[in-house]
Amino acid sequence: MAVAPEPGARAPLDLPVTRAEDGTSTSLGALLGGHPALLLPVDYTCANVCDPMISLSGDALAATGLQTRDRRLILIGLDPKDDAAIARDRLTAIWGDRPGRPEALVTDAPSIARLTTALGYRYAYDRDTDSFAHPAVALVLTGDGRLARVLSPLAMDRKVLRLALIEAGEGQVGSLSDRLTLLCYGYDATKGAYTPLIGRILTGLAAATVIGIAALILVLIRLRRRQEAG
Repeated sequence: MAVAPEPGARAPLDLPVTRAEDGTSTSLGALLGGHPALLLPVDYTCANVCDPMISLSGDALAATGLQTRDRRLILIGLDPKDDAAIARDRLTAIWGDRPGRPEALVTDAPSIARLTTALGYRYAYDRDTDSFAHPAVALVLTGDGRLARVLSPLAMDRKVLRLALIEAGEGQVGSLSDRLTLLCYGYDATKGAYTPLIGRILTGLAAATVIGIAALILVLIRLRRRQEAG
């Protein structure tokens, strides 16, 4: 199971969902409210992987130092059999009375399929164990639902998460110094981290210099041959 999003992947903002907290119906777009968010697809009855995913993601978000509205955590259930009460009780058991309680959501099977397909999120249901094999990932969404980053909640670095949310906020999240930092850093998908761009810039300049010198040598050789032929 993996996440393989298409370029420009976007979560459907009109996706109907039910809030576990009070059982009210709303849409994913209404919950985003134009702000970036960390979206975790979870199985509310899975204690082995999903419980640590939720808890660690919450800790990492709190450690970013971002304001509450800019570090929201949204959970979406993968199992359509799980209702609002199951999601609410499970979240209470995991979260306790800590502040910054995530927004736990449930929805029906067609909506789950629509969301996961749109984001390239692949998972499978095991009928024998009544469980889901799914990737342990956190999806960073922009305020308009675009998939900005895919991070690992089980090894989430607060700095990486902060920069990912600031980048997803498109200038509306974080301080001026944060946005200046992004100008000097680029996201390295192979490392799952933001790394300084200077190394790549210097590598590019060095390659350009070599190509320029080689071209100059070639021009000089041709001029010399013409002179000798003349």
